[in-house]
Amino acid sequence: MATAAQAAAAAFLSFLSSSPPHHTAPSSSVSFLAARVLPASLRAAAAGSPTSASRSRGRGVAAVVAQLPTANPEVASGEKKIRWSSRAVRSFAMAELEARKMRYPTTGTEGLLMGILVEGTSDAAKLLRANGITLLKVREEAANVLGKSEMFYFSPMHPPLTEAAQRALDWAINEKLKSGEDGEVTANHLLLGIWSDKESAGHKVLASLGFDDERANSLAKTAGEEAAMSPR
Repeated sequence: MATAAQAAAAAFLSFLSSSPPHHTAPSSSVSFLAARVLPASLRAAAAGSPTSASRSRGRGVAAVVAQLPTANPEVASGEKKIRWSSRAVRSFAMAELEARKMRYPTTGTEGLLMGILVEGTSDAAKLLRANGITLLKVREEAANVLGKSEMFYFSPMHPPLTEAAQRALDWAINEKLKSGEDGEVTANHLLLGIWSDKESAGHKVLASLGFDDERANSLAKTAGEEAAMSPR
């Protein structure tokens, strides 16, 4: 029987195949509301969120582009045949849902981190839990870092990626490309992409909860092994 996370991911991918690119900058009405009810850090994220649709997604050219946005030209052109693992895709779908639960106007690196934990079955999620980094703790720390949104603010259906979140996705892809092999970009790569940006909210949340370079290096060693195994 499919899990709730799998069902949500399936619905998310179905939406992608039947709808226009959804990672768009907030509408003027959303921006106006955000200016009134959001903390300064979240207002900045809403105003500065990139329009991923303006970057070539190459829908249908390469599997990775059909699933998650990327600005990497080699992948967008179909030159490199790499794809996101199913666990990474589910993590991304859960990240959007978590951003909406937090009533945030964008999906940031903190959302990607929460998505990994909600999906829960990847090696990245297991490593986080083994080190005491749970979903509840991440939610609480994200609110400390970014502030809380007002109760009556409603996030867009698909909160657009922040620049930091887009960089994390592209970092994950680039790390896979460095291996010189086709295959999967996993949730391990995604978590390491979050950790790579020291100024991102996700990195700050992880650091405050005890994640460090030693743990990141340990995760990096298993990234290749995870990608080489059966589809995730």
